[in-house]
Amino acid sequence: MEGNETNKLVKGALLLTLAGVISKLLSAGYRIPLQNLTGDFGFYIYQQVYPILGMALILSLYGFPSAISKMVNDLNQHTNGPSFRQFYLPVFFLMFFGSVFAFLLLFFGADFLAAIAGDRNLGQVYKFASFAFLLIPVTALFRGVFQGVQKMKPTAYSQVGEQFIRVLLIIGAAVIIFTQQENMYFIGKAAAVAAILGSITAIAILLRFFRNVKPEMGQFEDIPWGYYVKTLFILGGAAALNHMILLIIQLADAFTLVPGLVENRYSQLEAMKLKGVFDRGQPLIQLGAVLGSSFALALIPAISREKLQRAPNEFYTYVQNAIIVSFYLAMGATLGLIAVFPEVNTLLFQNNNGTFSLQVLAVAVLLSSVSITAASILQGLGYSKQTACFILISFVIKCIANAVLVPLYGITGGAIATVFSLSVLGILLLGTVKMKLPRLRVEKHINWIALIAASGGMLVYLAVINILMPEVQSRASLLLYVLFTVATGAMVYTILLLRLRAFSKNELDMLPFAGLWLRLYKERKIK
Repeated sequence: MEGNETNKLVKGALLLTLAGVISKLLSAGYRIPLQNLTGDFGFYIYQQVYPILGMALILSLYGFPSAISKMVNDLNQHTNGPSFRQFYLPVFFLMFFGSVFAFLLLFFGADFLAAIAGDRNLGQVYKFASFAFLLIPVTALFRGVFQGVQKMKPTAYSQVGEQFIRVLLIIGAAVIIFTQQENMYFIGKAAAVAAILGSITAIAILLRFFRNVKPEMGQFEDIPWGYYVKTLFILGGAAALNHMILLIIQLADAFTLVPGLVENRYSQLEAMKLKGVFDRGQPLIQLGAVLGSSFALALIPAISREKLQRAPNEFYTYVQNAIIVSFYLAMGATLGLIAVFPEVNTLLFQNNNGTFSLQVLAVAVLLSSVSITAASILQGLGYSKQTACFILISFVIKCIANAVLVPLYGITGGAIATVFSLSVLGILLLGTVKMKLPRLRVEKHINWIALIAASGGMLVYLAVINILMPEVQSRASLLLYVLFTVATGAMVYTILLLRLRAFSKNELDMLPFAGLWLRLYKERKIK
């Protein structure tokens, strides 16, 4: 029975991981046509409100549901499960109180935030965005209850459905701006409305699953208010921050980049457009981080203190292999993106503005992947609060670095600030992993010679292709060229890693299509 429960839990967690990856791919992908339709100025406006809406989304997807699922799991072990009066009502009331507080803070502080961001026209946009917080209690409560009884389908389906509706509505708003010459700030308000309608869609999906759940009424007695408050707002807040590594960096840029650019003697309009150019890097970093941290996303269900105590050798091997595979993938994605960025920038965003700054920013793919992997390990081991503190430290560092570097170096300074803050975060997280798992020897098991040779081989190949290929005239031709170089460059990197034995057999067994990789590996015959 225990094995069946474990398998059910792991399968459910993997389903949530898959839903998360699909949602992240949708979130990164729609911003490319959004920029094409609204230009850098419209993209700037969207990116100014996106971090706030993203925080509301993460609280409803990861923060509060994680805390609620823990409480439900505890109740199932010690009682007959959560009752309506002793659990559902008080937990909903606490979340509603917190959500209303966030709504009022953002609604009445919208003009103040807009002034800090250097664009007072954003005040109305932030007021629209504040309403997204009011629906968090409903979605979070349903998701948390389902996850507490190991039913992951409702959360997964509602997450994908919510994101699909958001994407559809935002692209529709961008088309309206493009065809009817609407005021550009319309896209910010539309993003807020899309987030609200996406949440309503998620509620509809969750209600369909919840109609078969009939909780006991219970009594209004002995409600553990202190336990509920502590778990919801401390554990839930920490869990949310663990999923905000990239979002927290974008939040810092939203409130510091434009004022810094204006201080660098750009006009207000030029600064806003430059912020839109800088934000071109965000969807590409997100895609790269999803690829580089794909093993980290699937790592959490396989990591726990109990497994560490029960089978330490197997535990260390699994964690070590997952980190190494993620590191190889992230390194390849980072170097490849830097190499082809001039063509990718023109292909996706219609010109090559800001290419050098965005190449510097692309280093964030590697750093964010490493940070997400380390954070996932610590989260699995139960150190979410410590990880959340490190993420807040990186946010403060990013704000300070922006204030110093952006007035001096423009958006290149912003890129350097991102790389620096994520470097500090990675060092803090990896150092903590090392402290908690002292037998971990990742650096000694990375085949540095193979990694350097594979990276160099890929970069040389991409440089030769760039020299030999004729000048591309049309965007369609550029698309074919980029697809060809990305695909073949990835193949060169992967094959070199395999043939130079960067991976062990155990690491290859963790990959999808393991048989194919093992055939390419071609282990030497022992004479």
